[in-house]
Amino acid sequence: MSNVNPSKLFTASCLALIVTAMTFAIRAGILSQLSTDFGLSDTQLGWVNSMAFLGFPVAMMVLGLAYNFLGARNILIMAFIGHIAGLLLTIFAGGFWGLLISTFLIGFANGSVEAACNPLIADMYPKNQTTMLNRFHVWFPGGIVIGALSSKFMTDANLGWQLQIAIMLVPTVIYGIYIFTQTFPKSENIETSTSTNIKSLFHPLYLFMIVCMTLTATAELGTQQWVGRILSESGASPMIILALGTGLMAIGRQFAGPVIHKLNPIGVLLLSAIVATIGIYLLSIATGAMVYLATIVFAIGVCYFWPTMIGFVGEYQPKTGALGMSLMGGAGMFATGLWNPVIGGWIDSARAEATAAGVDAEQIELVAGQSTLTNMTLFPLALIVFFGILFAMRSKVEAAAKA
Repeated sequence: MSNVNPSKLFTASCLALIVTAMTFAIRAGILSQLSTDFGLSDTQLGWVNSMAFLGFPVAMMVLGLAYNFLGARNILIMAFIGHIAGLLLTIFAGGFWGLLISTFLIGFANGSVEAACNPLIADMYPKNQTTMLNRFHVWFPGGIVIGALSSKFMTDANLGWQLQIAIMLVPTVIYGIYIFTQTFPKSENIETSTSTNIKSLFHPLYLFMIVCMTLTATAELGTQQWVGRILSESGASPMIILALGTGLMAIGRQFAGPVIHKLNPIGVLLLSAIVATIGIYLLSIATGAMVYLATIVFAIGVCYFWPTMIGFVGEYQPKTGALGMSLMGGAGMFATGLWNPVIGGWIDSARAEATAAGVDAEQIELVAGQSTLTNMTLFPLALIVFFGILFAMRSKVEAAAKA
């Protein structure tokens, strides 16, 4: 451990997560350009988006299982290779199929980052896991802010989408340098028995939380991924909406420790579901400046979902180890990937219905977007029920975790 520098490894992890987040933000920002350049429908764009959400869980499930054997360093090397290959292939994609393949590679790299870094950080900071995991996850919304603002400024400057993809190569190379020059620690503070990990996955509480994760991830990431397309005619800047929301999420996660300590993770999840439902509903009816207010409510609602779900596993289901953390994140991304084409289909259907109903041509996109957001309130609504049940049983859950 004498040659291990936790600070530098934490920095490398944060940089890798920034790249992961930028891929989400910039892809959201260039959807319209991709649609125009390649003649893609929203349903086809949904399939392209879904490849990122498919590659992510594939990596997390496979590499989460192999973490005890491969270690964080080898998995991060795979992430680095995947990011370089995926970004370059995206730049030179010739059409729909090229975008599918390249986006899958990027998704696989993104999943590799989560599969490596969550247990690595938990292992390096055994007495401060929750705080450091929250600080690490600051850089997902933080990276989305960077990506969203970069995409907006480059789009406004009439710079092509290829250049927007290319700028992500810079932080990718930097985190790659860290990986190849730093010494990684051996796992000492997390459960490394793969057989114990696997057996613990079948605990009823873990399975219940997997189901909840599919809904929290879709409520957060599904909405964020489509916000530019859905609210393009709302009178507010889609990329500013994305940057505002994720900026607030980054701030919230930075100071998550006191909030979670006061309310406990279960209380935080229930309150988050309630606020997220209100936020998405407000987005479905707001126009103009009111969209920014709705975005603030939405951001507060989804802010703690992802890191609290991962932290819940570490606190209440520690025997699942790195595998438990990875599968939790993988389930969320897999579900979001499945819902992406459906969301795209909702937009296409709502647009067709609005056109058939004789809605003014300038209002069709807005009507279609608002209709889609109304449908998406179903995800956090279901979570209110599930987390309400969990909250009612919290004393039993806490007692079982201590047993």
